[in-house]
Amino acid sequence: MQFEIDFFGHENIRSNHQKTIEITKESDLTPQGDCIIGVNATSSCSDLPLAMKEKLKDPKTKVSFLIKVDEYEFTVEGRGHENLSLTHSEDIVIRKSDFVCPRTLAVKCDKASDVLPREMVSLLRNPKTKGKFVIIIE
Repeated sequence: MQFEIDFFGHENIRSNHQKTIEITKESDLTPQGDCIIGVNATSSCSDLPLAMKEKLKDPKTKVSFLIKVDEYEFTVEGRGHENLSLTHSEDIVIRKSDFVCPRTLAVKCDKASDVLPREMVSLLRNPKTKGKFVIIIE
């Protein structure tokens, strides 16, 4: 099962948060949003297919994320959680911790935005740069 979300860069992309990665449908971004790697996303948690949401609500579910920007690719591995609501209408957040809120898509992830390749981050500081956030559940 796979779901792809397109997003764009923003001049305030910093990608230096040590616990999360976020994409948002919002178009504005302040420098305080240091986990955000993309804006103007085509989907949020609430937009995910029902079958995917059901799988993500199982803590045994392993989920992978592929972030693609130009020739760069970055992979994150995480898990589902029984308390995921997946109802947020603007954001998707993947977390290293077990914290769950309506924005949370996965927990216990092995990476956060601080280890995104800096070349990728530089590209994402251009609002014209297009990225892809791919959710993969085996």
